[in-house]
Amino acid sequence: TILLQRSQTVSDPGKPRKHKLQSLPNWEHGNTHSWLSTTNPTTNWSCVVGPASHTVTQAHHPPYSLTGESAGRQIWTTHNEDSKILTTPPLPALLSEEEEQWVQRVAAGGRDTFGIFCPSQNPNSSDQMFRAQQIRTFLLRNKHKHNVTTIPTTTPQTPQQAAEKALEFYAMLQTDDGHWAGDYGGPHFLMPGLVIAWYVMGKPSLLLSPDHVRLIQHYLFAHQQADGGWGTHVESPSTMFGTVLCYVSLRLTGVHPRHLSKATRYINDNKGALYTSSWAKFYLCLLGVMDWKGVNPVPPELWLLPDWTPFHPSRMWCHARMVYLPMGYLYGTQFTYPRAESDPLIQQLRDELYLEQPYNSIPWDRTRHWIAPQDNYSPIPSTMKFLQHVLVAYEQSILLRPLRRLLRRKGVEFCLNYMRAEDLQTNFINIGPVNKVLNLLGAYHASSFSMDSNEVRLHIMRVPDYLWVAEDGMKMQGYNGSQCWDTSFAIQAIAECQLLDKFPDVSTKVFSYLEKTQILSTNIAMSSPACAFESAKNRLSYYRHASQGGWPFSTSAHGWPISDCTGEGIKSVLALLYKCKAVKEGIDNGLLPPFSKKRFDDAIHVLLTLQNEDGGWATYENNRGFGWYEQLNPSEVFGDIMIDYSYVECTSASLTALVEFLHHFPKTPRASEIKTSINRGRIFIRRIQRMDGSWYGSWACCFCYGCWFGIEGLVAAGESPLSSQAITKCVRYLLRHQRANGGWGEDFTSCYDKSYAKEGMARYGDEGSGVVSTAWALLALSAAKCRDVEAIRRGVQYLMSKQLPSGDFPQEGIAGVFNRACGITYTAYRNVFPMWALGRCANVYGDQL
Repeated sequence: TILLQRSQTVSDPGKPRKHKLQSLPNWEHGNTHSWLSTTNPTTNWSCVVGPASHTVTQAHHPPYSLTGESAGRQIWTTHNEDSKILTTPPLPALLSEEEEQWVQRVAAGGRDTFGIFCPSQNPNSSDQMFRAQQIRTFLLRNKHKHNVTTIPTTTPQTPQQAAEKALEFYAMLQTDDGHWAGDYGGPHFLMPGLVIAWYVMGKPSLLLSPDHVRLIQHYLFAHQQADGGWGTHVESPSTMFGTVLCYVSLRLTGVHPRHLSKATRYINDNKGALYTSSWAKFYLCLLGVMDWKGVNPVPPELWLLPDWTPFHPSRMWCHARMVYLPMGYLYGTQFTYPRAESDPLIQQLRDELYLEQPYNSIPWDRTRHWIAPQDNYSPIPSTMKFLQHVLVAYEQSILLRPLRRLLRRKGVEFCLNYMRAEDLQTNFINIGPVNKVLNLLGAYHASSFSMDSNEVRLHIMRVPDYLWVAEDGMKMQGYNGSQCWDTSFAIQAIAECQLLDKFPDVSTKVFSYLEKTQILSTNIAMSSPACAFESAKNRLSYYRHASQGGWPFSTSAHGWPISDCTGEGIKSVLALLYKCKAVKEGIDNGLLPPFSKKRFDDAIHVLLTLQNEDGGWATYENNRGFGWYEQLNPSEVFGDIMIDYSYVECTSASLTALVEFLHHFPKTPRASEIKTSINRGRIFIRRIQRMDGSWYGSWACCFCYGCWFGIEGLVAAGESPLSSQAITKCVRYLLRHQRANGGWGEDFTSCYDKSYAKEGMARYGDEGSGVVSTAWALLALSAAKCRDVEAIRRGVQYLMSKQLPSGDFPQEGIAGVFNRACGITYTAYRNVFPMWALGRCANVYGDQL
């Protein structure tokens, strides 16, 4: 009980913040952007997926080959670059003018004009380029069935009809390998890291071609705000973190400073680049426009501490650990752009970024903790500042120089070895975009700045996995996509709408994709270098949890399993195996691969071993640290990044998967263990609930999302929806926040402030309501068997009123979040969750609606 109470305190996301988000983003009213009219007219971008994506990449990098499963991989390429590789011509050329107009109207997703991006109306892309491509492909393949003049546009009269219409639209977007692709952009600090690496490495066209550079420039200009700055993400007010990095990126890609005068003014008004965040300062050091004395030390020798040390880097949350690992290597080697002192552009940037005093006269050591107020979401605690001062003294000590040199050399060697292991474990994708770029630079440095080393080329081949093209240009995504996550939700929604066999092609393609995406579970995956690292010895050496049998957020090749993704993967495959006739027949006929009980057992093993001591589930690993680790958080812009906390979302997804598995395999040898695990998860969900009845959603915006997971978990664990105090309390909370038009709405400020957004989704929704928030609220309330049928009816009517004639729903505000303070895009959510909510409400309430 004592352990549970202590762990509960650690995992509690905390009360509402005292210091709320004070300002809002602001763009020049009515300014529009379109790269379709400015790019080379012969350049046509295409999204290529699965095996075809491997073919395209390998054609650019002979004789190198990609490893791991190709399923789910999605890259953007051009017919201009790959006309000899891509056998099909640009799809618009195959359609009539009338058909292309229809495609663009449908793909616009309710926006006024296809291909036009207006951030003052909504800074979130609606993913028009990808959707147009998929709809064109659908038309071409189904011309014998469909003509744009005869496609029905009837208005659904019931929730079930609306759900089916939603799927008719969404089915057109499914890719050939069975997953749904989509924009997973949002953060503005990711692409600049890649641009800096590209510049430092000599601007290789294999890394970023001229076509890439043009679209990157377009994206950055499209998101520049009226004050000249850029936010940390697309809905953020301007920050020095976003502005300094985006400004530097545009300069490195060839933009003249006269076109960036407003950005220069913003930087100058905020006292120059000395007041940007620590991650931005680190990038500036790599580029040679900041002295290494201007950043707090990241000594690689910390990795040489004994593993049992109370604070060892291996105990950190894996995303933080895998970022600070290459940072340690690059800091330890004092890596700097080799031509920095002779490059005229670097000399110009040194002048432009520090207007208040000459570059060579800056007292760098005094600036290490300088930070602009708008960047300082998570102020560095006094404990960490003290320790950073101690590390500086260690760095400067003459007496300790011999020892420091010895430890530094060994620390750098350890970091490089660990980075290489991460590269192989992930087939050179890496866990995320930040360490992807830093590992690339580390490999470049370790190869003596050679572009021809195996590691450098294999890294470059995986950069396209992170890039996405939409109407606002080219962006770097927060992962190599959200493929498995989105697809798992989609197929569960389809199952609950009772449409699996009405859309058999959709269902069988999803099964094929999910079967290939289970980590280290297919012959191709087992033949990749990642397989060798699954041994107990290697997992211990590189601090990895068991991977085999889990499901990822994105692709099997990525290789990092996550608790909630594994849970949703289990439920999805079970639904297809036991509820879909088309899948059963496909397996019986040999058209689909069988799915053995052992593969479920592997997945269940991953889940059971991921449960924390507090009864909840974290993300990738068990919590290895302590609550006081946050006193050592060196990042000012992100909160709660130091350990892998238990979350209501991860706990609910894992718990419900265990319940489903036990339902289908009641005699499994681990049945007793699973029942105990479920009950511990139930207790955790109750303990993490706020006093007002809500749950804080840590991975999406925000309380409606958390409440959905909280209620689903408690119901699955056996609590009665109508008598459980926790459930009824949450129902009352949700009903209090229903808006006058019947919907629910939240925006990013709910996450940032840790309190329900007072105005709902006022800026990008409909009178404060939004379709995704409404869907989450309805999913929660219908799971709780809410007796207020009128509230359900009003919510359902709101969703139906927002459905577009095509069956699509409008893209509204940003839906995702990470580390409390950064929004991220999920364009699939606007399709999946309204469909799911409509289908569930139809099942639960029937004719009452």
